[in-house]
Amino acid sequence: MLEKTWRWFGPNDKITLPMLRQIGVEGIVTALHHIPNGEVWTLEEINKMKDLIESHGMRWSVVESLPVSEAIKYAGPDRDRLIENYKESLANLGKAGVRTICYNFMPVLDWARTDLDYPNPDGSTNLYFNRGEFCYFDVHILKRPDAEKDWDEPTLERMREIAATMTPEGEKRLVDNIIVKTQGFVNGNIAEDELKPVEKFRELMKLYEGIDRDALRENMRYFLEAIMPVCREWDINMCVHPDDPPMPILGMPRIVTCDEDIEWFLNAVPDPHNGLTFCSGSLSAGAHNDVQALARKYAPRTWFVHLRSCDVLPNGDFREASHLAGRADIVELVKIFESVKPGLPMRVDHAALMLGDADKGYNAGYSFHGRMLALGQVEGIMHAVDHEMKKS
Repeated sequence: MLEKTWRWFGPNDKITLPMLRQIGVEGIVTALHHIPNGEVWTLEEINKMKDLIESHGMRWSVVESLPVSEAIKYAGPDRDRLIENYKESLANLGKAGVRTICYNFMPVLDWARTDLDYPNPDGSTNLYFNRGEFCYFDVHILKRPDAEKDWDEPTLERMREIAATMTPEGEKRLVDNIIVKTQGFVNGNIAEDELKPVEKFRELMKLYEGIDRDALRENMRYFLEAIMPVCREWDINMCVHPDDPPMPILGMPRIVTCDEDIEWFLNAVPDPHNGLTFCSGSLSAGAHNDVQALARKYAPRTWFVHLRSCDVLPNGDFREASHLAGRADIVELVKIFESVKPGLPMRVDHAALMLGDADKGYNAGYSFHGRMLALGQVEGIMHAVDHEMKKS
């Protein structure tokens, strides 16, 4: 069966390793969050984390993430030096026996949501992306030049309605949700204690002026070709995370959003160590994606699976769904990956806040009870699929 893993944010995580062992987690997905982006992960620090995890009866299954510095993405003057540091970190991970690396190539902003506690009918809450509110952030808070040209008229009309009742508190909530609370805890560009996050964000965006889709693709190819010799030497599998949401945002390109994008980067660097993190949640947030078809096509080049699901609404909003609902058919996805790569590391993702989770100070999207329920649901699916496969 797929390996049951869990994203854990290190010794400061309020969810502890003993808690995870008790709920059946087999492998840990984590990173050395205390090391600044671009610096080398030493073998000593890697082994310290690996030993800690193993002392609790689990293994360090996946690195998520070994961050790709912005200067690598926009091809800044420090690119080659930062790539050399990245290669050294990869070699040290290989020496320690940690050989699956999840990363992303999204400019400036990692995953984006406008609401971190959108109410569900049952009293729990989920993450939500309100297209009108995100447009408001772009036009009225970020004040990006000509931003209106990137939005359709129905979304602009929603934005105008939002603007009519927006308050300073509402603007602060959007800034916190979009560029602070979802970013800082994962080695993001905007720290939680940043005094002027919007100004800092604008500065980061300026670095991408003139970087279009083709240029960003070329920078990704350059990076992957540079690190593949180290990956081959240490049998390290790089698996890029799809863009979340899977569309260009804030005037910056995104290049892992759909079938065409995935096919491009896999063919651009055809080494099997260049692979995919199949995040069914990110992919299902785009109405253009047939999630099951993508899984069937790309399972052979998938090295890590994120199982979650989204509902896309008629107005373009999307919300995180139950792991048993939404556009991603988790049952079918488990069947696909079990048949192609049994034992592949899998983690549930972005589950509901429930049963007091909201008061615990967990990182956005990473509740305990919500993810524990999701893991139980997916484990049940895995056992049922395994049972049927053995019968056939």
